Amino acid sequence: MKEITTIELQEQLEQGTPFNLIDVREEEEVAQGMIPSAVHIPLGEIPERLEEIDKGKAYIVICRSGGRSGRACEFLEAQGFDVTNMVGGMLAWQGEVE
Repeated sequence: MKEITTIELQEQLEQGTPFNLIDVREEEEVAQGMIPSAVHIPLGEIPERLEEIDKGKAYIVICRSGGRSGRACEFLEAQGFDVTNMVGGMLAWQGEVE
């Protein structure tokens, strides 16, 4: 599974690199904040919402700590999608963990 750190993602976003981001956290979690431009698709809804994900694009998958996004990446890779897991999730993005 491909991975990207929050620092790598932040640096590339600041340089203007466009990314397709999918946030797989639950509704109450995303209410506390999301990375701008991320699309919210809760983990449990991914199988029924595959038509919203373009196989021709690469995606970075985000959750709270990196576990659920890792499971989402495994599932999406098996379906033929190009996905990368954001290691450390939003906790690392917000600086709560290293």
